[in-house]
Amino acid sequence: MEKADTEAPITSHPYNLLLSSPSGLSPSQLTVVFDEAYDRVPHPDSDLENSISEIWNEKTQRNASLFNGSKFRYGGHTLCNADRSIQESHVRLHLGLTDYRTFVGTNLNSLWERFLVTSEDDSVRCRHTSSPLGNGAIIETSDKKILVLKRSNNVGEFPGHFAFPGGHPEPEEVGIECHQREKKLMDSDIINKKVSQEMFDSIIREVVEETGVPTTSLCQPVFIGISRRELNVRPAAFFFIKCTLDSNEVKELYSSAQDGFESTQLYTVSMVELEDMTSKMPGCHHGGYALYKLMVEAQKGF
Repeated sequence: MEKADTEAPITSHPYNLLLSSPSGLSPSQLTVVFDEAYDRVPHPDSDLENSISEIWNEKTQRNASLFNGSKFRYGGHTLCNADRSIQESHVRLHLGLTDYRTFVGTNLNSLWERFLVTSEDDSVRCRHTSSPLGNGAIIETSDKKILVLKRSNNVGEFPGHFAFPGGHPEPEEVGIECHQREKKLMDSDIINKKVSQEMFDSIIREVVEETGVPTTSLCQPVFIGISRRELNVRPAAFFFIKCTLDSNEVKELYSSAQDGFESTQLYTVSMVELEDMTSKMPGCHHGGYALYKLMVEAQKGF
């Protein structure tokens, strides 16, 4: 029998596990509802709201290469196990649309805590933040090691920290520019199916680009949950992926990784070594480790 998906309570950790699926969900078990209802709600404080544009204008004046790309916004989820005769778990993610400019001006704002609402409901608590949904992969090699990258000093967030390979699912990969335009061009069911598939396609794409491991050496990802770091409340979806290569083969491929500039070193580590590295990970990736640990513990119960 599958372990049930759970919604974890808020803790004093540097992360909050919003959703744990320790049995691992396949593409047929994870779907998306993409709708403007899950977009960010503007903050009623006009000065705070105006700071978003002010911060972006200041940053673009200093760095003209900054690009305001669209991202999917995490707006919550639903556990869909209404039919108790079906043992298979199912999760529906609620996604809206946001952009990098709003992320910089809300989540990365020095006043980010003022954008939060006091609520036990995470989607209400973070309703005024950009909250772009990131992703991360716990990749297990054929000799049972886990891949970890050391972020370069040139990246915008957490330079020099350890992290799992990952990035973001991308609206542009499924032809999404804005809500109104997509509703005219595509049926909402088609859009939702495309975005659901992008959740899985994007994590494979990120792993290939950041590690150099080819798609043919990666098994189908399974979704294991969502972690939100407490520092500036950024969410990330995590996946577990088995790799058919061993540690040495992966290390050889890393030197030719397309996005190798984002990291300076690739480590292949044991579970014990990985736990020691979590204190030097961004909170959401520390939460990714916690989700992986719950998956490992669940497997021991079989």
